[in-house]
Amino acid sequence: MNRGVLYLIACAAGPARYLDRGIVRAREAGWSVCVVLTPSAARWWEPRVAELAEMTGHPVRSQYKLPHESDALPRADAMLVAPLTTTSACKWAAGITDTLALGLPAEAVHLGIPVAAAPFWSTALGAQPAVGQAVDTLRAQGVRVVFGPGEPHAPKQGDAAAFWDTALDALT
Repeated sequence: MNRGVLYLIACAAGPARYLDRGIVRAREAGWSVCVVLTPSAARWWEPRVAELAEMTGHPVRSQYKLPHESDALPRADAMLVAPLTTTSACKWAAGITDTLALGLPAEAVHLGIPVAAAPFWSTALGAQPAVGQAVDTLRAQGVRVVFGPGEPHAPKQGDAAAFWDTALDALT
């Protein structure tokens, strides 16, 4: 089954280290996957970014393209921001699209492209009032924000490897 093109957008949280697992799960679910990373997540994958490109068959993006450059990725049929951090949630909800990883879903949700997010953050970070407001704002815009089992987690207790077992459920 071909479900179309999924932009898998990863922020710099523990599960981003296991992004290859997310790619495998998405491909098993029938998606053609394109990876977009926040600048911090791109630093984590820098020595191995070619692996991600090989797995997906598409270049990995983390920066906006220059005006004279053509799009390197096919048009998305859906987007999943996973793992979503508190920082990225707050910036996205406030309309701050200073990174490609936030600009793409911020625009897509208003163009009718399904956008989902799977947060990964601690209860301590999630307790900040701005975080709950950001989640509410994103949902009001049409973003499907789905907290997986154990999320938010106690500080230093999140299961980053197991995150990908359910993260793609946010799409359905």
